[in-house]
Amino acid sequence: MSPAGRDDDDPARLYTLVGTRGRAARAAAASFDLVTLVVSEAEPVPGMQSEHARILRRCRRPAAVVELAAELGLPVTLVRMMLGELLVSGGVSVRRARASSAGQADPRLLEQVLVGLRNL
Repeated sequence: MSPAGRDDDDPARLYTLVGTRGRAARAAAASFDLVTLVVSEAEPVPGMQSEHARILRRCRRPAAVVELAAELGLPVTLVRMMLGELLVSGGVSVRRARASSAGQADPRLLEQVLVGLRNL
């Protein structure tokens, strides 16, 4: 349940977070999967959207997309869009999950993501 006066599931509120974004940001958003690790490359600046600032502060240490969505309390799709904007602007960089020789994700990385999710 949302705090009084705030409805996180309100489509209008979610639209204001995403609005109409540029083609480059939308294309970049498509490159994020749930376990993509995101790292800040910049500090929040005055006037920046509050969710963008929260992402930059949280990603001072690598964080998976799914972790960010859970911590922000926002849908993964919306978080991916915001990350796409930050990636295009140089605010974040991406660290892909390492694949084993069989093409599967590295079990150590998956364990780290699982520990992070349990800590939420």
